[in-house]
Amino acid sequence: MPLEIYNTLTRRKEPFETIEPGKVRMYVCGITAYNYFHVGNARVFVIFDVVRRYLMWRGVPGPLCAEFYRY
Repeated sequence: MPLEIYNTLTRRKEPFETIEPGKVRMYVCGITAYNYFHVGNARVFVIFDVVRRYLMWRGVPGPLCAEFYRY
């Protein structure tokens, strides 16, 4: 069963296609924390870590780079 992703622009499910066959690279622009870090700030990192682990489970390896800013 191929992996499908919901495209919010076209409002349809589309097949997940990688630029480089068999490899996924993800860059996640994390939060910009203006005050103390809390559980809501961690949501971004948890969600994309789950996506990365799911892709690894499906046999699609690739790095994940996450960014974090603190003012």
